[in-house]
Amino acid sequence: MAHGQHEVRCLRPEAIAAGAPRHDRHAPLLDVRDVHRAYRLPRERLFAPPPLVHALNGVSFEIVAGRSLGIVGESGSGKSTLARIVMALDAPTAGSVRLLGQDLHALAPEALRAARRDFQMVFQDPYGSLDPRQTISRIVAEPLQAQGQTSRAEQRERAAETLAQVGLRPGDGDKYPHEFSGGQRQRIAIARALVTRPRLIVADEPVSALDVSVQAQVLNLLQDLRERLGLSYLLISHDLAVVQHLCDEVAVLYQGRIVERGAPAALFSDAQHPYTRALVDAVPEALPAHRAAMV
Repeated sequence: MAHGQHEVRCLRPEAIAAGAPRHDRHAPLLDVRDVHRAYRLPRERLFAPPPLVHALNGVSFEIVAGRSLGIVGESGSGKSTLARIVMALDAPTAGSVRLLGQDLHALAPEALRAARRDFQMVFQDPYGSLDPRQTISRIVAEPLQAQGQTSRAEQRERAAETLAQVGLRPGDGDKYPHEFSGGQRQRIAIARALVTRPRLIVADEPVSALDVSVQAQVLNLLQDLRERLGLSYLLISHDLAVVQHLCDEVAVLYQGRIVERGAPAALFSDAQHPYTRALVDAVPEALPAHRAAMV
């Protein structure tokens, strides 16, 4: 059977929430239903119709509060498009994204801005995602400023507290991004995502741009923050070991569809879809125990 026609195999364990959503303690924190996204490309010939590319083809999943889901797949599988739609930075062609019961793409701009306190994003590039002209304190406090409900003094105080949570010093708030290493910059980006005290963090390849020696430190920080703050992650990654370290469940995205999902250890050791097996086989020694423990 062809990759794209293979049936989704679900190995999901029972989800036990570490915290309850405010709207309904039995409802998911994030509920993505039948999301499609199609893009028009430039015309190849003058009178030809513009080609249509389907980046997402009916993606559905949910995340219960306190638990985390990893989305894995190669470049071009639709992972980053999915992250942007969950973050309401791009709109789906069809389908819905509900956070705490609210359809994010149906909200008015002011309501969406207020809702953003509950979901924030950590981007892949710790160099390009920080404004080099702003101090670290201003960068971290930016989401609070956008909410417009706190004073400048309160923003600065919250930024200092959040920098401490990610292992940086109080005086670091007065510095600029160029004064920090790549790993420290990603800690700053994580602090910016944490400052509104969100329920969900969408992390798009959060360690792929870092040196291998620094990746484990950032992953351990993310795991520690999850345990201490009761966070949920939607983790986008091509690295199976990263997903296994941070996530309760993994969904494999192939050509815009989820083709297999389940607990990481079970799915990676007993992959049924040919694409999942290809991803696992591409990892040296297929996620050996010592590598999983290392990260």
